[in-house]
Amino acid sequence: MMKQKNNLKSFMILWMTQTLSSFGSSMTSFALIIWIYQLQGSALTMGLLTVCSYAPYVLLSMFAGAFSDKWNKKKTMLFCDSVAVLGTLAAFILLQTGQLMVWHLYIINIINGVMGAFQSPASDVAITLLVPKEYFQKTSGLRSFSNALVTMLTPVLATMLLSFFNIQVVLLMDGLTFSIACIALLFFVPIDQSSISSNENSGEKTPVFELIKEGIGFLKENRGILELILFLSAINLIASMSDTALPTLVLAKYPNDETVLGLVNGCTGLASLVGSIIVSLRAAPKNRIQVICTALFISMATENFILALTDSIPLWCFSGILGWLPIPFMSANMDVILREKIPLEMQGRVFSVRNALQFFTIPLGHLLAGLSIDEWFEPFMQQQVSPFLSLFGEGKGAGSAFLLFILGIFGILVCLFFSSLKRMRALG
Repeated sequence: MMKQKNNLKSFMILWMTQTLSSFGSSMTSFALIIWIYQLQGSALTMGLLTVCSYAPYVLLSMFAGAFSDKWNKKKTMLFCDSVAVLGTLAAFILLQTGQLMVWHLYIINIINGVMGAFQSPASDVAITLLVPKEYFQKTSGLRSFSNALVTMLTPVLATMLLSFFNIQVVLLMDGLTFSIACIALLFFVPIDQSSISSNENSGEKTPVFELIKEGIGFLKENRGILELILFLSAINLIASMSDTALPTLVLAKYPNDETVLGLVNGCTGLASLVGSIIVSLRAAPKNRIQVICTALFISMATENFILALTDSIPLWCFSGILGWLPIPFMSANMDVILREKIPLEMQGRVFSVRNALQFFTIPLGHLLAGLSIDEWFEPFMQQQVSPFLSLFGEGKGAGSAFLLFILGIFGILVCLFFSSLKRMRALG
């Protein structure tokens, strides 16, 4: 019992400080999105910023997980976070000297993506080591809660800092929050790897490709888990395209008021926050897969349609609440399923294969959305002749609205298809 309490204490310290660091990084990302769009006004340029983060993350995930199963989890997390904060420092210096260019941010995001590929599986396994199995549901809810809190507060405080100060102050906040998280992890979060040390020692001589093969083989043998991962991969494609279309829609409709984008994003964070609190307090559901399918269906069937068919700020905020309130239910239950179904000694390599399969559609979605908005949807809507298309408005932003409507339809179809798969539903 004492060990469990100590582990939960260590988890709470890690969770709170990593949330603080994530908050700083998210404010930087939000501020840079506004900076780039105001500089160039291109959905593609803005989308490429995310592509540069996720592409190396996805490409290296399988290799990173295999190495993560060999390496010390704490040292890996510290190293990756330290390299990432150097990118923030570089952006700050370039801004101060008036030399920051968009391509600098692309390079910084590529480096961050590489570090994230190694940090993510190490962090996932570290949490499994810290948290007793009976607390998976609550700690997953807490992680969803912190993600929602970051999502809710980021646009509000980032916009406030940009209004009263400048983007350099946002970058300084990022560096400060990282420092706090780094000190906490280094001195106050002991991570006992004795339960997997024998596996790591035996794995030191195992070729990396063999470890990757084991991770892929596990998913081949457990087709229900594979189908669940592919389900989220398809949802991520739609969601990432929506994430690119949303700011281009809002900033086009309200070009001189970035606080509107902050308000809409803040409402999505508030909804996620409420959902996370509910998940943390409620008992474990009888059927986790049913919860996941229902949550994603509600999200896909609401937000994009409302965003596409109205210019009303209150309705946009309401759509964000409808779309994001169910997400913590999906996230927490999927997290518990994976931690319970995947053996601890294989989680690093399996999580990495999961990351590659589940998240490769995110950079693809941002790239597709940026290209389609700039090259097809916006030009097409300027020449619209159909009364139906007038539902999506006129002028810049109408193309983004049309794309969001189409994404809503595809989201519903994806949910209906995967909900019918028997092996995935058998996970319970």
